[in-house]
Amino acid sequence: MILFPAIDLKDGACVRLFQGDMGKATVYNADPSSQARAFADAGFRWLHLVDLNGAIEGRPVNDKPVEAILDTVSMPAQLGGGIRDLATISMWLEKGVKRVILGTVALEQPDLVKQACRDFPGRIVVGIDARDGYVAVAGWAKTSKVKALDLALKFEDSGVAAIVYTDIGRDGAMMGVNIDQTTDLAWALTTPVIASGGVSQLSDLEELKQVEDSGIEGVIVGRALYDGRIDAKQALALLDPPAANKSK
Repeated sequence: MILFPAIDLKDGACVRLFQGDMGKATVYNADPSSQARAFADAGFRWLHLVDLNGAIEGRPVNDKPVEAILDTVSMPAQLGGGIRDLATISMWLEKGVKRVILGTVALEQPDLVKQACRDFPGRIVVGIDARDGYVAVAGWAKTSKVKALDLALKFEDSGVAAIVYTDIGRDGAMMGVNIDQTTDLAWALTTPVIASGGVSQLSDLEELKQVEDSGIEGVIVGRALYDGRIDAKQALALLDPPAANKSK
């Protein structure tokens, strides 16, 4: 299981939000590229990047910090936030992003996502952010009437590399992962699922590891790593030990 450390970008800094509220941001590092280097040195294999301003504005905003991260580390990164058209997808992939995460357009323009999967096989991830089970978009500012599972099912057999499922109510709140909803989604899909939101301690990762067979490919961790509640070495030893990486 891949452990994705999160670098959420707001106004050029590495932050964590509380339940997606842009007004409740804690700055953890004013230099995101140095944070990326720290994660690389700790042994992580992937980065999870989010342009928070971009998610609100519908276009790339923190492009310079993202580019600095890509120049600083060689580890693959997946990026979401403000990616709403094929040109932007192509731009980020050409700049070195390994996978792009499409959220708002997955709800509003599903055909665009399917076209992107055809144009860029294996490099498109769908981000489904749920509030009380319903999909939220535009940087979580709007909640739709579409259920998370219904949206995910639209992309079965479309070539989506993974589904990032975030429980907004738990994101940044240190309340633990919503194991039931995440595993229910994973069992219902053939597409791999990446869990996100609420990881607060090592036991949360242990619980996820126990249900890995449901189709959970990885988990995103943010605040708990920054606050030191989860030790990187312990977490990697549990989910992504070196011996398991040799063939990956």
